[in-house]
Amino acid sequence: MLQATASEPHTLSLSVSVCVLARLTFSNKTHFSNRRHVYAPVKECFLTQFWVMSTLGDDELGLILNWVDDLYARKSLSVVCKQWLRVEGLTRLSVRVLDLDSFRGFLPRFPNLVTFECSRRITDDGLRFLAQTCPKIEALNLNLKPPRENSDEFDQPCDDVGDDGLCALAIGCRKLSKVLLRRRTNIGDVGVVSLINLASTLTNLDLGWCNLITDQALAAIGEASSLTILNLEGCSLITDGGVTSLATMALSRSLKKLVLAECDQISDYGVSLLQQMYCLEELNMAECGPKITDIGGVAIATIQTLRRLNISWLINVSDPTLFALAENCQKLVAVDFTGCELITGAGIRAFSNHTCLETLVFPSCYNIGVHDLENVVRGCRSLRCVVLDKRLKTWVTPMMQEYISIFCGLYWR
Repeated sequence: MLQATASEPHTLSLSVSVCVLARLTFSNKTHFSNRRHVYAPVKECFLTQFWVMSTLGDDELGLILNWVDDLYARKSLSVVCKQWLRVEGLTRLSVRVLDLDSFRGFLPRFPNLVTFECSRRITDDGLRFLAQTCPKIEALNLNLKPPRENSDEFDQPCDDVGDDGLCALAIGCRKLSKVLLRRRTNIGDVGVVSLINLASTLTNLDLGWCNLITDQALAAIGEASSLTILNLEGCSLITDGGVTSLATMALSRSLKKLVLAECDQISDYGVSLLQQMYCLEELNMAECGPKITDIGGVAIATIQTLRRLNISWLINVSDPTLFALAENCQKLVAVDFTGCELITGAGIRAFSNHTCLETLVFPSCYNIGVHDLENVVRGCRSLRCVVLDKRLKTWVTPMMQEYISIFCGLYWR
């Protein structure tokens, strides 16, 4: 901290002056909008006053750098002198790694990182090194980039992070609150269980397409009373037993967002238990297969806290589910019925008197007529957006499209 002493009034005044100058200089990001001129403000304001900087300690430099969040500005500051290079590293809070070949060389300069991001393949040893070097990490984004079209990149065996690396991370970084591991297909139950047991402040966990995850991991996740966001998309080994753990244990009292899309072993039994999640605001059950019918749909409708719901391509869900949703889920803001082919105009019209619904999505629903659409957009005053199948654009006349646009936006997909 910046502290004054009787013997150092001149040093203090210089320090404060430089701090104020830095605040004025770097609060205006337009200085750095052009990378070619990134060094100009630094040379002008600091290199010409090098004698002032020599009187500053690390705390004062840290105060200056805390005002600078532009990446290129920070890089400019780091080349002023060795002290600035060192302090810039100590005050850096986030980093995104694009080149893992130089990973071990530069990471030790940033021991106080709280956010780390890498979308490339990283080994268990790499994650172990990260945990040892940056133990204060709170947000870890290792979501792997999706493969290129027509690429067999993910079909080839690879040395990507697995359970050993995740266990090392959980041991070394005890403040983790956000962990995103999407498409890290070597991650399994052992690593997830270790993470849940050691990361007591974890609030956001993304395991999408980690297809080794089973009900064993979900049993541990069910005990996590701090989690508010959980993504299990594409975890095809999950069954009703795993969903039971999520819905009946401590997690049910904290979870606000749950993604179970393409978990196609789940049935009405497991879905019906989700009504015990009293805080759930967002649920994605898209493409969970034919085992989910109106029995599960009506059960979901008893979750009165729901604000966003995606049940697209649940081919055995029909009007009774929509009737229940419209009646019970009064806080519903957005709903996606894409591909629910059994839905008719009667189900859509059930939302005509809804007071909160803003987005209604139902492409590939072929039993809905123009008059049903007109009825819902006129009756639901909160509606802002309706999404329809572009192949059906011909049965909505230009005049009707213009009329509907008076009430809400009409989009085609």
